[in-house]
Amino acid sequence: MSFDWSQYLHLAQELAEETTDEAKMRSAISRAYYAAFIKARNYLQEREGLTIPTQNTHQYVIDQFRNSEEQVRKNIGNRLNRLRLYRNQSDYDNTFPDLANKTRESLTLGRRIISGLGNL
Repeated sequence: MSFDWSQYLHLAQELAEETTDEAKMRSAISRAYYAAFIKARNYLQEREGLTIPTQNTHQYVIDQFRNSEEQVRKNIGNRLNRLRLYRNQSDYDNTFPDLANKTRESLTLGRRIISGLGNL
């Protein structure tokens, strides 16, 4: 059975629930990103038959959506790009200003990306 990547978004929501724990909030952002990113990557592979490159994979997937003429696809790409920036910040930066708000925004972005993919 194939893994349901939406489960990462559910995990992100659980990690972020009523917490001030920085590690949980950072992890929530990361899981929200990977839920959305893998769902977007799989959409391109499975629904559009694209071969995803093994280098610069994240940017490739983002650009496939962001560079579209369709607004729904552009929104997916732009949201995925913003979520990736938050994920990089949460995974690599020693300080993360406004972490609680960025965590909430990341969960919203993840939900909107996955919902948008369902509407294509």
